[in-house]
Amino acid sequence: MKYAVINSGGKQYKVSEGDVIDVDKLEQKKDDKITFENVQLMVVDGKVELGKPYLSGVKVTGKIIEQFKGEKIRVSRFKAKARERRTIGFRAMLTKIQIEKIETGKAEKASAKPTAKTAIKTGK
Repeated sequence: MKYAVINSGGKQYKVSEGDVIDVDKLEQKKDDKITFENVQLMVVDGKVELGKPYLSGVKVTGKIIEQFKGEKIRVSRFKAKARERRTIGFRAMLTKIQIEKIETGKAEKASAKPTAKTAIKTGK
């Protein structure tokens, strides 16, 4: 089984090829391709690769199916003994995405390599 954990809109989603997910609204139009490069985790046949914080060389591509409004959430505010009652509603704008492909690439972890500034010079 092959799946990945991606970031979109400050949230994390576990996706695999063929999945349909609802994320916070993205500015692309219907039938546009979208690429998620912020992949935090990838699992291929039980082998786990974990990024610190992201994996380099790994991309998840998908296609936008539709832009829509989510279900209405009712929010009520009540204060006792003050005759104050208020009810408001909220509908989030969402984007439905179908995950097409998880491209593994090299899947190297981004690590800090010593540079010329940090290398210690020996000799006179």
